[in-house]
Amino acid sequence: MAKTGIIFAINGPIVKTSNDSGFEMHEMVYVGKENLVGEVIGLTTDATVIEVYEETGGLKPGETVTGTGSPVSVTLAPGILNNIFDGIERPLSEIAKKEGAYISRGVSVDSLDTKKLWKTHITVKSGQAIDGGTVIAEVPETQAIMHKVMLSPNLKGYVIDVVEDGDYTINDRLLTLQLTDGSEIPITMTQHWPIRVPRPTKKRFPASVPLITGQRILDTLFPLAKGGTAAVPGGFGTGKTMTQHQIAKWSDANIIIYIGCGERGNEMTQVLEEFSELIDPKSGNPLMDRTTLIANTSNMPVAAREASLYSGLTLAEYYRDMGYDVAIMADSTSRWAEALREISGRLEEMPAEEGFPAYLASRLSAFYERAGMMQNLNGSEGSVSIIGAVSPQGGDFSEPVTQNTKRFVRCFWGLDKRLAYARHFPAIQWLDSYSEYLTDLAPWYAEHVNKKFVEYRNRVVYILNQEASLMEIVKLIGADVLPDDQKLILDIAKVIRVGFLQQNAFHKDDTCVPLIKQFKMMDVILYLYQKSKALVHQGMPMSVLHQDSIWDKVTSIKYDVPNDKLEMLDQYKKDIDTFYEKVLEKNA
Repeated sequence: MAKTGIIFAINGPIVKTSNDSGFEMHEMVYVGKENLVGEVIGLTTDATVIEVYEETGGLKPGETVTGTGSPVSVTLAPGILNNIFDGIERPLSEIAKKEGAYISRGVSVDSLDTKKLWKTHITVKSGQAIDGGTVIAEVPETQAIMHKVMLSPNLKGYVIDVVEDGDYTINDRLLTLQLTDGSEIPITMTQHWPIRVPRPTKKRFPASVPLITGQRILDTLFPLAKGGTAAVPGGFGTGKTMTQHQIAKWSDANIIIYIGCGERGNEMTQVLEEFSELIDPKSGNPLMDRTTLIANTSNMPVAAREASLYSGLTLAEYYRDMGYDVAIMADSTSRWAEALREISGRLEEMPAEEGFPAYLASRLSAFYERAGMMQNLNGSEGSVSIIGAVSPQGGDFSEPVTQNTKRFVRCFWGLDKRLAYARHFPAIQWLDSYSEYLTDLAPWYAEHVNKKFVEYRNRVVYILNQEASLMEIVKLIGADVLPDDQKLILDIAKVIRVGFLQQNAFHKDDTCVPLIKQFKMMDVILYLYQKSKALVHQGMPMSVLHQDSIWDKVTSIKYDVPNDKLEMLDQYKKDIDTFYEKVLEKNA
């Protein structure tokens, strides 16, 4: 018989029931006559505290809360990809069919389609001993992704019988498993997993392989490892969402989980519509074939916003267990932290800095720590990379969410509104950003790109830092009084900023750039610097050097050299040599 409790207090999304109702922590419950979904978040002998994931207007004391006996979980089976869910994995398209444009409270729909037939290939045999994580069947979920149906990590035993290959729903029996205690249970494609519990793995690997995004400032200057964590903080209009879009479209992750957490409804609608229209450049299929969207807008119930991050994370871990590289785009963790703050206030907890709860840091830590490159229970290797957007009020990076996030991520891509307003995109400020993965990834760059890749990257960053120091002087007394060797640094830094760091998302060659082209572009720019420096040391003024068109030519490499014709870059060094000799002849 289901456990029940009687409501005696309601405060926004927080509901309290009297006495000890027998509920467990994090148990999923149904609240009131409309069966609103909730979760137990506090227990005492006198009361049970419940967080309700839907609007509680109209709920009144005396109504009943019914327990389900299980924690808040997501359903894991084919049908997750190419779908749009709310914060607790209810498909918005199915809700729209049932309820129309406005979602009513207490709506109950299956998370995944239970009637659709999936073409299934069984990969185990009768009599075989299998453990948790073993792949028992393969289902082509989309044109891009083969879904590997796995035994739940909590089970192991012997296969008694299996069905033939064929078409099955996610709830049809695929095999019968005899457990170690001798009991027999039917196994389907479906698993249920608690959203707050990380899925188990065998081993965590150190960072060693970059998540290649095709964005030069990220791949070259501030790389992110597969299984790594990155924060993208920035004020309104600086390009957080667009940066995540570019990574989602062009990165070499197999699967994208996009979590729209507390963003404005019209912006989220635009994201959903744009993602639905995007074509995957690698396969030519719709990008949604390897994407799942979780939409929880700012006008949706605040408690579900807090759960949406964990729902998306659990879906990501499920695909990681199949051996895929998954990238999570969380947009934005600031809105998630605001949900924590509101619920904490309703619970009358002691506030910490700026009203956020004292456990903000530990919650952020628990979220980002679930990223990683793992060896799974079935022996395969997969990764979950987390890229969290942060929306500090007024672009103030000293506020608690940004500062606590910096403690737990190893990659920080700080967006600058001055760059954004100057139409320099991606508007990542190279002086504020950093990546702690660079040392870990250096062997990979040396082996797969070029041994000098990291050296060139460091030289580029050094030039940009020198430019920043010189600009302080220029602001005071102007550039004309600088010696020519310092003018050269300003000029070559401009070539780096405009010709290398700035990237055009609407240009067919510049929107995504392979690593080898990124290296060769650095090689040409630094070769121009080397030759110009030699001329300046011989007494040539920068005014003479600028009479040649080579500066504009090098700046335009990103547009003039197609990604599939990198041999054209060899000509640039010859042109620089010609420029060097021509200047010497003229001024001999």
